[in-house]
Amino acid sequence: MTNPYELSQQAANELRARSGVDAYDIAIVLGSGWKEGAEALGTIANSVPTADLAGFVAPTVAGHAGQILSLEVAGKQVALISGRVHLYEGNTAHQVVHPVRTAVAAGARTVVLTNACGGIDPTIGAGSIVMIRDHINLTATSPMEGAAPPDGYGARFVDLTDLYSQRLRDVAHAAAPELSEGVYAGFRGPHYETPAEINMARTMGATLVGMSTVLEAIAARHLGADVLGLSLVSNLAAGVSKTPLNHLEVLEAGELAARSLGDLLGRLVAVL
Repeated sequence: MTNPYELSQQAANELRARSGVDAYDIAIVLGSGWKEGAEALGTIANSVPTADLAGFVAPTVAGHAGQILSLEVAGKQVALISGRVHLYEGNTAHQVVHPVRTAVAAGARTVVLTNACGGIDPTIGAGSIVMIRDHINLTATSPMEGAAPPDGYGARFVDLTDLYSQRLRDVAHAAAPELSEGVYAGFRGPHYETPAEINMARTMGATLVGMSTVLEAIAARHLGADVLGLSLVSNLAAGVSKTPLNHLEVLEAGELAARSLGDLLGRLVAVL
């Protein structure tokens, strides 16, 4: 098996050559429904298909196109990673986090992870944007599994005490005081959770639930990047919602919130 750290460095070199960006400042991973809002940040200077970069696998979920979009915002070089892949598509943890490792290897010291999620707290309605304070990893895996990282990288026993950077959250609160905070429970999927599983997650302290983000956050933190997590509540979770769940409402929530998502990201990128 190819060393995942060497593979991400190779992909980063290819990305820099294809995009013309020597080093990125910020990487934003676009969750379901976030792409339209992110594109409102400004004019896209360059788009690189992830199929052209080493180690990337093709996304299979509606709303996820395999591209890395480059643009400049407030004097910062930003990589918008469109094309998140998930464990439930049959990928390994290393494949899931490869885009984040590539972005950090290409210079990004700040990683913003966005997602669409289910809301466990009924007082936080669909369309709300919540900042992730912490997470509960219920995927039964980790990007740190397997061979130890090579020389020059941190130990596999990465400290997650400040995984979702308090400093970045303080800065984000100052720029967007309307944001609340929550704890994200990451399940493996692809099926939606049962009401009993949602009740378990609530009992454990979670207020948000989804199928992404947690592995990427761990990988970014291991590489020394600061992580900010943003969840768009697209629906209420099973047992909280009185209606059946489906992926179309996730995409519709993103389309309806596109303008506010773009405004929020613009405010945050300017201060991160």
